[in-house]
Amino acid sequence: MVGREKELSIHFVPGHCQLVEEEVNVPSRRVLITGATGLLGRAVHKEFQKNNWHAVGCGFRRARPKFEHVNLLDSNAVHRIIYDFEPHVIVHCAAERRPDVVENQPDAAVQLNVDASGNLAKEAAAIGAFLIYISSDYVFDGTNPPYSEEDIPSPLNLYGKTKLEGEKAVLENNLGAAVLRIPVLYGEVEKLEESAVTVMFDKVQFSNKSANMDHWQQRFPTHVSDVATVCRQLAEKRMLDPSIRGTFHWSGNEQMTKYEMACAIADAFSLPSSHLRPITDSPVLGAQRPRNAQLDCSKLETLGIGQRTPFRIGIKESLWPFLIDKRWRQTVFH
Repeated sequence: MVGREKELSIHFVPGHCQLVEEEVNVPSRRVLITGATGLLGRAVHKEFQKNNWHAVGCGFRRARPKFEHVNLLDSNAVHRIIYDFEPHVIVHCAAERRPDVVENQPDAAVQLNVDASGNLAKEAAAIGAFLIYISSDYVFDGTNPPYSEEDIPSPLNLYGKTKLEGEKAVLENNLGAAVLRIPVLYGEVEKLEESAVTVMFDKVQFSNKSANMDHWQQRFPTHVSDVATVCRQLAEKRMLDPSIRGTFHWSGNEQMTKYEMACAIADAFSLPSSHLRPITDSPVLGAQRPRNAQLDCSKLETLGIGQRTPFRIGIKESLWPFLIDKRWRQTVFH
């Protein structure tokens, strides 16, 4: 697990293919990432891997072949992978993060967001691993921003409640764990629906049809690579300082409604935005959302932790593969 290991690789030459056993270096620092097939999990796995960590990711439906298949609701399976791999750090990204799905499937959401998190915290504590539990700005009601880590949570919807209960379950079962609250995320998506930010791209591109966009809720879109960097920096600081624990906040610092994000996306790709219509009324359908749950990130900033990708740069990198007008893509990226 540490030092040098044998690894099989396939070597191709014209007309011939052979299996070759090679020695590879295995980094001594080990990290386990849950939800590694998801948008944030992929970024966290990549960030640790490229910074000389032995990173193992686990997932459920989409795990194979890159990641370990682990059902987090199966306590025996969780116990096995933790005791087999013996990670120094566990980053718990897996969650049901869609508020409307949580409202419709509350029992399943509680099992994953609360029960599985508590069990993972217990297993991490048993081997002395540092657990980072990914939580949400939705633990706040959005009436009195910005929110520091000391402010009293008051979630408006069931998703926020399950994330808050997950925080409690983690910290009760593992006094040395960290909770990292983050806002709406975007990044290198495999499909546009993976993020509440990128999913707007089709509405932006189809300018022949008017589209209503929320202009009520204030959001702080945050690039997953920035959150991944924060997780790694937090883990590396903890390896040197055991007092690094408790609750932390990280967020992008550009305040935007969905309408403003959509206009920024249109601007980034030189697309028209006149078909986008701002809706200033609070949404009446679906789970209730906080108006402005801005997170105060000064605690992490004081520790020298953090990274922020400007929205227009990050969104262009994330969305250009989904651009319908290929002529634009060729002129900008070739």
